[in-house]
Amino acid sequence: MYLLKKLNTEEGEKIDLSRVLLVSKEDGLIVGKPYVEGAKVEATVLEQGKAKKIIVFKYKAKKNYRKKQGHRQPYTKLKIEKIVG
Repeated sequence: MYLLKKLNTEEGEKIDLSRVLLVSKEDGLIVGKPYVEGAKVEATVLEQGKAKKIIVFKYKAKKNYRKKQGHRQPYTKLKIEKIVG
């Protein structure tokens, strides 16, 4: 499973990620400049969700300034099917 920033896709949909930086093969590693030519990752979207809430608290000493804020990052959970390259 792999989590990344939210993508505009439906659950169960198959996607191809074409910007691959590194591929491992039997004869060694292939490093892209900046991306590996012809390589892609095939994945399936498992879930769209929000991460656990974090609290952002700002204050300034002796100034009576306090600000409490929460944040939940949206994410897409992927299952990597295969790496072609």
